[in-house]
Amino acid sequence: MNGPRVVVITGAGGFIARHLHDRLLAEGVEVRGVDLVGVPERGILAGTTADLSTWAHLLEGADAVVHTAATVSNVMPLDHMWEINVLATDGVLRAAAAAGVDHFVHLSSIAAFGHDFPDGVTEDYPSRVTGATYGDTKVNGEAVVLAAHATGVIDCTVIRPGDVYGPGSRPWVLIPIDLIRKRQAILPDHGSGIFSPVYVDNLVDGIVLALEQPVARGQIFTITDGVGITCGEYFGRLADMVGGSVRSLPAPLARRLALTVGTLTRAIGRDSELNEASIAMLTRHGTYSIDKARSMLGYEPAVDLDEGMRRVHEWLVAEGLL
Repeated sequence: MNGPRVVVITGAGGFIARHLHDRLLAEGVEVRGVDLVGVPERGILAGTTADLSTWAHLLEGADAVVHTAATVSNVMPLDHMWEINVLATDGVLRAAAAAGVDHFVHLSSIAAFGHDFPDGVTEDYPSRVTGATYGDTKVNGEAVVLAAHATGVIDCTVIRPGDVYGPGSRPWVLIPIDLIRKRQAILPDHGSGIFSPVYVDNLVDGIVLALEQPVARGQIFTITDGVGITCGEYFGRLADMVGGSVRSLPAPLARRLALTVGTLTRAIGRDSELNEASIAMLTRHGTYSIDKARSMLGYEPAVDLDEGMRRVHEWLVAEGLL
């Protein structure tokens, strides 16, 4: 690898971070990590980005930080989301700068575009708050990162991943399959909303390119597979794997049902991400351009949907889940 020799990954036990960790190690990079649950054999210390006292020493001598740690939820209280996705992001990047780290790569989300945007939207389109706590705190987190770059605190890059799937993905593989098996999978408007997949290895390719190339600094890059498919097609493929089906409701009814069911489920102490924001994600009708990543980074998604789904199926079989 022609980029950094020592990289710190926050949220190092997460789905994306695990794949990035393995790629960097394979390329001879020293990888240090922090996550809520430590994994000593992988060099991951237990800690939180809200309190650096137990792991700040990992930043010493590091060349880059890849900040994947975040709370991903639309039902968590806003104060908690703000603390982790905004204030902690600011704290980590400033600690990195104080330790002499050269580059801070921040994983944001296409949620920063909001739910209503032009087809083929590019990174120069204004980010938008919608009232959905996850997307809004990602917008705020980006503002913190870009301000730090603009004021010379530390060189920063913002990555906006698409809908990240692959073997082991909870939100886009395991949870949908569980709902399909329980006959609880429902899509609004016949699944006509647009899903913008990015296979996890493709996303890792984009992150590594951003780490390697100086031109990435100060920039925002959307990283997807470069295609938009209907939600009906994506979740239909998962349904086919388990011999199930996905039902549909008109969007207004789906929103009311999600709000009611989600509220009741949480009231009895069970986890549920169902609310109006979760339905809004499934009714997006625009796609995201990756032309900037292609032209500036040389990014090209190597794994298409057919191959990605084949790998998901193979993993599910190997794990005894099919």
